Amino acid sequence: VTGSNSAGRSARKLAMNWLSRREHTLDELREKLAARDFAEPDIETTVVALADEGLVSDERFAESFMAVRLRRGQGPIRIRMDMGRRGVSTELIRAHLDGADEDWVARAKEVLCKRFGNSPPVDFRQKARQARFLQYRGFTTEQIQAALAASE
Repeated sequence: VTGSNSAGRSARKLAMNWLSRREHTLDELREKLAARDFAEPDIETTVVALADEGLVSDERFAESFMAVRLRRGQGPIRIRMDMGRRGVSTELIRAHLDGADEDWVARAKEVLCKRFGNSPPVDFRQKARQARFLQYRGFTTEQIQAALAASE
């Protein structure tokens, strides 16, 4: 067994271990393997083989990631940014956000009620605080304004 072949098996074993815990993007696996000092050819061979076998998929990652982030009450801007940071293509991000049968204003109202209760903001300062909270969560200005207007 050559050193490279052994390293390739080791890279595959490590990648399979990570994939057993959660979905990963191809880029995430490449970065993690590179951080473990595997050679570039071993990394690429491992990632391509796992993708060919259907064990790693950016599509599955995007679906899983989207579901988790929706449960956390995050908005479309935050989800788009975090998916992009993990190496999901812009086309795939757009497809999942556009394909999500999600009422973002209703989601923003739900998140607002969970955090601040059902009472409307009493003054401008409180309203600004709630708007900042929704903005941090990744909702658009229009969604924030609609959610705040509905709570008044």
